[in-house]
Amino acid sequence: MHPERRYRAGIDIGGTFTDLVLIDDESGKRAIGKTLTSPQDPSEAVERGLAELLDREGVAAEGLKTVIHGTTLVTNALIERRGVTTALLTTEGFRDAVAIGTEHRYDMYDIFIEKPEPLVPRSLRYGVRERMLDDGSVARKLDEEQVRAIVAELRERGVRAVAVSLLHSFRNPAHERRVAEILAEEAPGITVSLSSEVAPEIREYERTSTTVANVYARPPVEGYLRSLEERLRRLGFRGSLYIMLSNGGTASVETACRFPIRLLESGPAAGALAAAFYGRAADFPDVLSFDMGGTTAKASLIEGGEPLTSGEFEVARVYRFKKGSGLPVKISVIEMIEIGAGGGSIAGVGPLGLPKVGPRSAGSEPGPACYGRGGDEPTVTDADLVLGYLDPDFFLGGKMRLDRGAALRAIEERIADPLGLDPIEAAWGIHQVVNENMANAARVHAIERGKDPRAYPLFAFGGAGPVHAYRVARTLGVPGFIAPLGAGATSAFGFLCAPLSFDFVRSLYGRLDELDWPEANAVLGEMEEEGRGLLRASGVADPDIQVRRLCDMRYVGQGHEVTVDLPAGPLDPESAEQLTALYRKEYRRLYSREGPDVPLEAITWRLEVFAPRPQIRLGDEEGGPSRPLAEAQKGEREIYLPEEDGFSAAPVYDRYLLGPGTNFEGPAVVEERESTVVLGPEGRAEIDAARNLIVRWSE
Repeated sequence: MHPERRYRAGIDIGGTFTDLVLIDDESGKRAIGKTLTSPQDPSEAVERGLAELLDREGVAAEGLKTVIHGTTLVTNALIERRGVTTALLTTEGFRDAVAIGTEHRYDMYDIFIEKPEPLVPRSLRYGVRERMLDDGSVARKLDEEQVRAIVAELRERGVRAVAVSLLHSFRNPAHERRVAEILAEEAPGITVSLSSEVAPEIREYERTSTTVANVYARPPVEGYLRSLEERLRRLGFRGSLYIMLSNGGTASVETACRFPIRLLESGPAAGALAAAFYGRAADFPDVLSFDMGGTTAKASLIEGGEPLTSGEFEVARVYRFKKGSGLPVKISVIEMIEIGAGGGSIAGVGPLGLPKVGPRSAGSEPGPACYGRGGDEPTVTDADLVLGYLDPDFFLGGKMRLDRGAALRAIEERIADPLGLDPIEAAWGIHQVVNENMANAARVHAIERGKDPRAYPLFAFGGAGPVHAYRVARTLGVPGFIAPLGAGATSAFGFLCAPLSFDFVRSLYGRLDELDWPEANAVLGEMEEEGRGLLRASGVADPDIQVRRLCDMRYVGQGHEVTVDLPAGPLDPESAEQLTALYRKEYRRLYSREGPDVPLEAITWRLEVFAPRPQIRLGDEEGGPSRPLAEAQKGEREIYLPEEDGFSAAPVYDRYLLGPGTNFEGPAVVEERESTVVLGPEGRAEIDAARNLIVRWSE
């Protein structure tokens, strides 16, 4: 790379590896780094990996213009309950709302159903004497002396964070703001989050749950991000650090520290953005993103070159894959499904005497048995190695040697012997079980959104994604799959595809034929002005700022909303007819039927402001010029093929030497430093102009 140019870096911390991508915006040239994650302090792996990558490429840290980073710290803090001691101040009589939740049961017939424990114990939930009505008028003034007495008790009890969520504060936040002022006066060391700032929308349980989760994770997230800033400064970095948001946008460190709940799915969101970017570049605007790393696998639908988004999410589920068993959070998030199926997922024998894979993971410490770092339980990576899909001498480009004997022993002792199987049969069982799990999850994700997964080619990436893509794609019945160059660090590249953006939400409800349209316009105008101000402060010029306005609407008496895009310009009573038509059109698209002849009401207004998407061109990648197919072949390797009932020799190709236009048939193995593509006998591969490997079926 050219030392005089300016660069951007994307950094993705996974459960097993930390991936880094360095890009020269002028030439499009990229360099990839990968290092084991440091679980105790993830910023240590970031500093180490970035220093190694910059040194290898001969780039000074001062030449870095931007670093964009995603983290699972918020998710982990909520799942593992590693936040700080938190209290909740809510309207008197409502302190148990976070424990009661809603009447929804995620398992109708389970009489011993477990509900997620609130992050704040009952002893730290306080009822405040005040009452705001749903129109924003004050029914009972705030009892400030009581608030001061509560704050004194919080100090004595060592509380470090307070969530303030008062009834109807989304219509009038005056009482919440006054509580925050009193907390600042009496206990300036306590971190405070207000529901009127974190999630100013209707439904008190979800709004309170979101606010509590936000402040619960704020101190550890702020500590981590400040530590990361310091480590980057030590390297000589003087540019801008941005953090990936769950909706696919990026924000400043200050915004991330204030609203860490918006970072919940920041890493997986980057993978979906990368899939959308490559899909557009390869003329595949509709794809099924399939990201399989060391700990989890994620699937997400991409339509029209953009990932699908949602306004709500769940975290810390009691049952990881049962919707409704977790804590609800009201944030904008890219829709995806996640399962515990990664390279490090641990295999065992289930209660029915059948092979079981995940959700437990060996992570980076101790890692799979083949890593030789103390792990003795068989994992998916161990099975892939035993089946010949991975080269023990070329893992991470040879930086890390794998021990096939240790993998074979772990599978034999924990799976094969208990089940009376041959170790190779057991390894294939592990491989196929995880393939079926991922295919089923992706199928459910698509069908729940009214989509047929068979219409979407699979876009496979992550360290383990291309190894499993062929079998997952065949199981799903999709037309083929795509694996980009540098697939093992594609999520990190996705950070570089993200625009600066902010999203806002306000609840203002009413029937369309009775709505206060001037107030609706005022709400939209306030959100837009706030968003434009944030983007201007980040250096975005006014003409470049784009705005998208949406509204959550429903039939009067209905329990759930449908989100529709709003037309441009001011809204007025005549807009009601246009909004009704837009709603009915979206309703038909979602449910393939007409709705009832019932009046509509608007519930929540949403607004997104964003800068233009970064312009990235796919330049020549590392690894040298393309060669004829025969010269790109590194050799042959025996790989397990169920079609042959055993091992069969397959050519092994150097991914970096396969140029545009190259074609070859399966079975074959294609290796690059961070991932491996395994192609079965019915696959036909082609390298496109952007050096994506596109696989279609021979028949």
